[in-house]
Amino acid sequence: MMLTRREILGAGGGLAAALSLSSSAVWAGEIVEIRMQGDEDGSHVWFDPIGILIKPGQTVRWTNLNPGNSHTATAYNPANLGRPLRMPKAAKSWDSDYLLPNESFSVTFTEQGVYDYYCIPHEHAGMVGRIIVGEPEAHGWPELVGANGDLPEAALKAFPTVEEIMAKRIVRRA
Repeated sequence: MMLTRREILGAGGGLAAALSLSSSAVWAGEIVEIRMQGDEDGSHVWFDPIGILIKPGQTVRWTNLNPGNSHTATAYNPANLGRPLRMPKAAKSWDSDYLLPNESFSVTFTEQGVYDYYCIPHEHAGMVGRIIVGEPEAHGWPELVGANGDLPEAALKAFPTVEEIMAKRIVRRA
């Protein structure tokens, strides 16, 4: 089998990207990157990765790499447009506001637990993500009645499970 120079460079770039976000890198002390992406025609938008396991004290940085859309990284918290609480009660809520292409926003997570977040204009398209800090808290929000609130079906289907994130540390969209 003969590979072209372009195929070799493309494979090398994919490998470099995969190594830059390996499971061991996520668990290390550096900033964790989450990309906000979308198709060229804007028909599909997503966070990459959609599920991630980090340590308490780590910082997550969302960067909008979608040239055709603005996005937000917004915690599910009543402080944000009355959305249901889907993060530890003791943790501070966040909302990036609208990020234009190539803009970034960061949050440092200190409380252990499960954090769900969404993109305000694209929640109905299933643009959501989940971060687990340390370990899921015992009797946390997932056990609360009404935790799903009025979340769109596409959003509820898009969340990776806590078990999948704990097993893989990084979950990308299917």
